[in-house]
Amino acid sequence: MHYSIGWDLGERERRAIGHVPVGAWGVVLDTEGHPRPTTEAGVVELTAVLREHPDGDHLSGWPPDLRIICRREKPHPGAQLSLFEERDGWRYPLVATNTPRAAPCSSSMPATARTPVSRTPCVRASRPVLVTCPRPRPTSNRAWCLTATIADDLLCWLRLLCLDGPLAKAEPNTLRCIPPPASFSANANARSAAPETWPWATQLHACYQAIFALPWPG
Repeated sequence: MHYSIGWDLGERERRAIGHVPVGAWGVVLDTEGHPRPTTEAGVVELTAVLREHPDGDHLSGWPPDLRIICRREKPHPGAQLSLFEERDGWRYPLVATNTPRAAPCSSSMPATARTPVSRTPCVRASRPVLVTCPRPRPTSNRAWCLTATIADDLLCWLRLLCLDGPLAKAEPNTLRCIPPPASFSANANARSAAPETWPWATQLHACYQAIFALPWPG
């Protein structure tokens, strides 16, 4: 299992960034795979500095495949910077990952790390559910979170396999408003009960046709 998570910009990381030569900063790719200007963004891997530099702590006790990747970018208006970041005008988001490095650092930075989680519709829509766990018992909260993530997974697959146009990019709250067929499981020829005047009646009908056309698993 691979992971990519945000990492704190602490004193150890600030020292490591200070040891990075100017020419070591690589090119950052945008979400379309195009290089961004080096005057706007850069990326470098700090793992070797943290593990081997005399000022580092050699990542004692950390997994051997863990990597720390640092991206620097010019902050957007209103962004909150630390005193360290205000000194040179760069913002330094960090990522910890165990994704193997198959290419130079500029192109191997995990795509998930280049897309802020706050912009992911399913994650954003799940926050109100995940922060209101029903009971103090850990087992109940785990079941609550698992149910919420399964629901989001189902919505993602629905958008990927059965929807197109605006609905394929719709927020989860919009998709949750889609009414199910009256006899979805009992009748493969079921049709939506939504009136023809409903804004997405045609798209909904096409969605059900796509669902029924999917091959049976196994």
